[in-house]
Amino acid sequence: MAFVIEDELKKLPRQPGVYIMHDKKDDIIYVGKAISLRNRVRQYFQSSKDKSAKIKQMVSKIERFEYIVTDSELEALVLENNLIKENRPRYNTMLRDDKTYPYIKLTVKEDYPRLLMVRQIKKDKNKYFGPFSSGNAVRDTINLLNKVYKLRTCNRNLPRDIGAERPCLDYFIHQCDAPCQNYISKEEYNKNVSEALHFLSGDFEPIVNKIRSEMERLSSELKFEEAAKQRDLLNSVLHVTQKQKITSDDAKDRDIIAMAKDDRDAVVQVFFIREGKMVGREHHYVQVAMDDEKADILESFIKQFYAGTPFVPSQIVSQYELKDSELICEWLSTKRGSKVNIIVPKKGSKEKLVELAVKNAEIVLTKDREKLQRQEARSTGAVKEIEELLSLKNLNRMEAYDISNISGVQSVGSMVVYENGMPKKSDYRKFKIKTVIGPNDYASMKEVLTRRFEHGTDESSTGFNKLPDIILMDGGRGQVNICLQVLEEFKLNIPVCGMVKDDNHRTRGLYYNNVEIPIDTHSQGFLLITRIQDEAHRFAIEYHRSLRSKTQVKSILDDIEGIGSVRRRALMKHFKDIENIKNATVEELMSVEGMNKKAAVAVNEFFIKAKQNV
Repeated sequence: MAFVIEDELKKLPRQPGVYIMHDKKDDIIYVGKAISLRNRVRQYFQSSKDKSAKIKQMVSKIERFEYIVTDSELEALVLENNLIKENRPRYNTMLRDDKTYPYIKLTVKEDYPRLLMVRQIKKDKNKYFGPFSSGNAVRDTINLLNKVYKLRTCNRNLPRDIGAERPCLDYFIHQCDAPCQNYISKEEYNKNVSEALHFLSGDFEPIVNKIRSEMERLSSELKFEEAAKQRDLLNSVLHVTQKQKITSDDAKDRDIIAMAKDDRDAVVQVFFIREGKMVGREHHYVQVAMDDEKADILESFIKQFYAGTPFVPSQIVSQYELKDSELICEWLSTKRGSKVNIIVPKKGSKEKLVELAVKNAEIVLTKDREKLQRQEARSTGAVKEIEELLSLKNLNRMEAYDISNISGVQSVGSMVVYENGMPKKSDYRKFKIKTVIGPNDYASMKEVLTRRFEHGTDESSTGFNKLPDIILMDGGRGQVNICLQVLEEFKLNIPVCGMVKDDNHRTRGLYYNNVEIPIDTHSQGFLLITRIQDEAHRFAIEYHRSLRSKTQVKSILDDIEGIGSVRRRALMKHFKDIENIKNATVEELMSVEGMNKKAAVAVNEFFIKAKQNV
């Protein structure tokens, strides 16, 4: 479906969130945050002399964009950070470690707990709060809580070191009750810790009111400098008390699934939480009837979604209770190999995440009404046309195959998958031909199909265990017969349809059951078949090109002083192919892990000289 940037810019909401830029290969090239998505994203596409060369180059490569709405700028900031780390977009400045945002750590595993500022969550059973966007605000808040509740700031090992040394200065200025001298019992000290914990858990009103009252008192006494300090402290505390739900401290893998529905359509939103951090999302369009129950729609979606995905998280957070929840959990636990739970949260951060998923689904549903109708015609509508043409039913999953080689060298095969008329890229597969020498497309295709259905009939093979409802071959009778031979060997009964070409190598009809069936070249069914055919061809050629470029890149990069195998792999992983490395600036080369300025300059100068010698 064509993505018209001018039209999509008009649909952007004036809400905080994260925007994600994609190039023509659908790779993520930039992730950013915005207080107003509408204002920020539109700026990229407005003419301006102030744009840097890097931004101009990035904008020229944008093929489409998407966005995720959040409840606050803080959540957008944290989500932006998670997505950058997960996808490593080319035009984002990359940090070299994970120490980005601060957390408040309460060391509850100690007998006399302390409050610390840290930048990493560890699985040590202590309590973590955050992340927060301001280190200064975190420090101010920790200092305030230590003063109010007289918590210790030392790193003494208590109770082992009780009485070993004299108390520190904090005791003498009445900011600590000196548990190191046993001047306060463990029980009394932990009451103070519990009060601090209440504040960090959201009960911050008493302290906020206390600071505000003190600020107003000092102001009324004309002590403006001291009042200003209380004002700054209040701002720091309010900053820390902003709740965000994009990162949790339990480091679990979970999917958040929620939906929005009207009379004809529904949009299901899936948020992916990995190791406690939100790293991405998908939305899926579902055609429904007016009287379909939302819980039934969601349950049906969950069954279909996890039937076709190789990864199952340990927890699924659902918007509604599912009738077959126990049975689905049992099925998913078997598929995952460990316990899977489905929960419906009623409060807390998980419930807020469900609300956020619902909000994003509603935005997609209301702003993309025309797109939904066009997509229905191009996807499920097109599938229905093919079903009628071939007198078949329930063609949910379609698979197509193609072979690519140059004079038989490095032959490869591709398998692309469409479900409900839409590509399912997670199920695409590549094959490097192993048993065929020379340009023999029929033999190569037989090898690819044999390997595919060997995996497909193996219950332990999670990547191929879902069989197609129809197979589309990029050719006529010959290709179809090869596929039918393989299916017969595996005792599989799957319809096989060939795409018959004219003299200009364009599909003119379908070959099915030994008959060539003409097809209206202006119909949505024909356009879908053409897209599937082109996608199989593109995927095969892309794989073949990547194999060729790897062998070429190895010899080219090895000629550059200071570039060994580790840096070569890092460059290829970051830039994807040699052309991007050739065009990269020194700053972009330095952003690659393991590259220093000397190595980046060497690569840049090598390709500049190479261009001059051409």
